[in-house]
Amino acid sequence: MSIPEYDDPVPLFREWLAQAEAAEPVNPNAMALATVGTAGAPSIRTVLLKGIEDDGAILFYTNIESHKGRELRANPAAAACFYWRQIERQVRFEGDTEPVSDAEADAYFASRQRGSQIGAWASAQSEVLESRAVLERQVTRVEARFADGEVTRPPYWSGYRLRPRRIEFWLSQSSRLHYRLAYDRDGRGWRHCWLNP
Repeated sequence: MSIPEYDDPVPLFREWLAQAEAAEPVNPNAMALATVGTAGAPSIRTVLLKGIEDDGAILFYTNIESHKGRELRANPAAAACFYWRQIERQVRFEGDTEPVSDAEADAYFASRQRGSQIGAWASAQSEVLESRAVLERQVTRVEARFADGEVTRPPYWSGYRLRPRRIEFWLSQSSRLHYRLAYDRDGRGWRHCWLNP
């Protein structure tokens, strides 16, 4: 098995994601997201992919006052990596982020489970937490606040669009002679090349 060469990497990523969704038991849309701190040091954590656009942009949502949100505000450069153990594949994205619109954030927030909506209000993500009991009391207060209706999106909760300059596909092979196919944005299109494993 090799990696098919398309002119555009987006259909290939969609194919691999669909195969991962069929094979991976938990969160096949999980991606490691790397950002850069103000001191120039990298920072990484796992977030969930919530959309892919025709131009290759990938979407994720978070508390924009969190550690990652502050880093993205200071430096929009980011990288994301998907690793699917069951199908032995990896895809890396490198590019710049931009905030989604309020309408996009509202629409996605409205689609979340109520408990996750409550949690977005209750948690000051990345801030020091005195105890779990403090968080649980905050959840109770937020549940009471929204007891009679829908949970609106907090003003500090939104999403980002990572617009890739580069997408790289990796397919495991024996003897570590893996396939690596890299796509780089070239004006409005893409150019691609094979890389040594």
